[in-house]
Amino acid sequence: MAITLDNTDKAILRELQKDASISNLDLSKKVGLSPSACLARTKNLVETGIIKKFATIVDEKKLGMETLAFVLVNLTPLNRETIHSFLEHINGLPQVQECYTLTGSHDFLLKVVAKDMESYRDFIIDSLMQDCAVSRVETSMVMKIEKRTVYVPIDEV
Repeated sequence: MAITLDNTDKAILRELQKDASISNLDLSKKVGLSPSACLARTKNLVETGIIKKFATIVDEKKLGMETLAFVLVNLTPLNRETIHSFLEHINGLPQVQECYTLTGSHDFLLKVVAKDMESYRDFIIDSLMQDCAVSRVETSMVMKIEKRTVYVPIDEV
């Protein structure tokens, strides 16, 4: 169910997506509200779940995580029990940054970071494939990130 946002809510979301560490005072000035009204609006966006969380985006390469891969995974058998077990398993794997359930010929898509190819190989063999339901893994290695954003186009809602 979509929630209707007014122009002020949209302005708050645009500014917070640019810089989530902005102070409430600076945010209120940018969107033309009093600090207390701005804080109330922001809290409402959090309480309604429109803002899921505030996060810090880390440059993994600067921390030595040189390998980024997208991993297609198939489970056998594919049923509620194996899916639940698989999701519990990957939620405990810090290398898995994102996980998507898919339609089509693959069941899941994972975004995985690793220090290097050897570490990635070890992750696949020693961690991902430890889930007995994983029947197939297909990897696409990222050569270069051309665009990366977490920005949601607010003007389209």
